Parts: sequence; structure tokens; C-alpha cells
Amino acid sequence: MRCGDMQVAIVTGATGGIGFGCATKLAEAGIAVLATGRDESRLAELARAIGDPDWVATHAADLTDDDAPRQIADAAVSRWGRIDFLINNAGVGSPKPLHETDDESLDYFLGLMLRAPFRLAREVLPHMAPGSAIINITSTFAVVGGMRGGAYSAAKGGLTALTNHIACQYGSQGIRCNAVAPGVIQTPMTEQRLQDKRFKRMQVEMTPHQRLGTVDDVASTVAFLCSPGGAFINGQTIVVDGGWSSTKYLSELALTSEWKPAQLDSK
Repeated sequence: MRCGDMQVAIVTGATGGIGFGCATKLAEAGIAVLATGRDESRLAELARAIGDPDWVATHAADLTDDDAPRQIADAAVSRWGRIDFLINNAGVGSPKPLHETDDESLDYFLGLMLRAPFRLAREVLPHMAPGSAIINITSTFAVVGGMRGGAYSAAKGGLTALTNHIACQYGSQGIRCNAVAPGVIQTPMTEQRLQDKRFKRMQVEMTPHQRLGTVDDVASTVAFLCSPGGAFINGQTIVVDGGWSSTKYLSELALTSEWKPAQLDSK
């Protein structure tokens, strides 16, 4: 049964930092949330954080399973009778460059971050009424070139192209699609990389806004795209990175550091 004016969002990867933040932020905005992920204890923690069982349901699933998209869509429809928003967030980090990436890793990255969002979007579209929206969480690696991006860059770049297709194909039905592309956000997935002083310096010293991104930065952008304020935004990628990807900024520290030119192969 369709539940009146209550809006419903599906959030994938809701057990991770950005997904958890998106789910709680949407619930705060008065949107019921079906949260999916593989960690049942973390899903239970999310349900407790939202607090009201009328506004949250969880569904443990591996998105790469063939039957997962239909099960997730069915769970939302059977609970609330509608699907208004799909947040394709589930992802994995620590990629390797192309020449170090084996086929198993390639298939996993593409399966989780491109095939699964494609199939889930296809599954929810028949349940979406005018005013609905799909939001795909991509990455700055889908906007600019990225060292070590490999299969991650390929998957996120494909997700950007899928975003534009959905926006064009289904916009006339009142269904919008946009991408949110975070830079390096402080989450458990990036914690290990940020222990690398050179990696952290590259983020901080090349970002005009002198701090690292937070989960709330991304979740607030997602919530805005689900709000009336975002109702005329379609087919766009909103980059949440403090200016890292769109400027040639270098901090004073970076500009005054000793420059060591690359050693060119003289052979």
C-alpha cells in the first residue's frame, strides 16, 4: 500500500561511512529509508541511530548477487508501497593501477560499482513516480585522472555515463538522475591511505578549502538533491572536494617546498 506523502529512499552501502551518513541525514529530512549492506550488526546500529522503526528498514544483501536488486526493490515496496529515491553508494577502495589489476579484481570493482547500480536502477524505475530521483555516488577519479585508479576509475567513470543516460532517458517522466563525486572523505575506507603522509599532503596542500572532506559534506549534498531545492537539477555531477579537482591550487607550503625534478630515463 502506498503510504500517503511519505517519501522512501533506498541507500546501498549503508553500513559504511558515507552510506551511513546519507541514511541518517535522509531520515532527519523526513524520508523513510531502506538501508542495505552486508554487515547485519552495522545495519542494526543504523536502525538504532535513526530510532523510529516506522522510518527505517534494513536488508542485508551482497549487491553483486544476481537476485539482490529485485529483493531490495521488493523490500521497499512491500514495506512502504513506493520508491522515491535510490542512492547508489556501495563501493570499495584501495584500487591498483591498470598494469597491476588482475581480472578477478576488475570483475569485482565493475560488478559492485557499475553492474549492481545499473541493475538496481533498472529494478526501481517501474516503481518511481514523477518527482523521484536516482543519485549515484561516483568520485573525483571519474572527473579527473587519478593515480592508481585502475578498475575503480573505470567503474566510477561508467557510473557517470550511466547517470547522464538515465537523466536523458527518463527525465521526461519526471525522474531525475545526478551524481555526487566526493574527493577524499574521512571514512574507515580511506583511513589507511590517510596514514600515508604523502597522500594526505597531496589532498590538503592541493585543496583551496584547507581541510579534508567529511561524511556530512557528502550526505548534505545528497539530501539537497532529494529536496524540493534540487528538483530542477538533472544530469549533473556535483563534486564535493573543496576545489581539489577544479583548481590548480597549491598551498604556501607546497610552493615553498624543495622541488625535486623527475629523473628522466636517459637510455
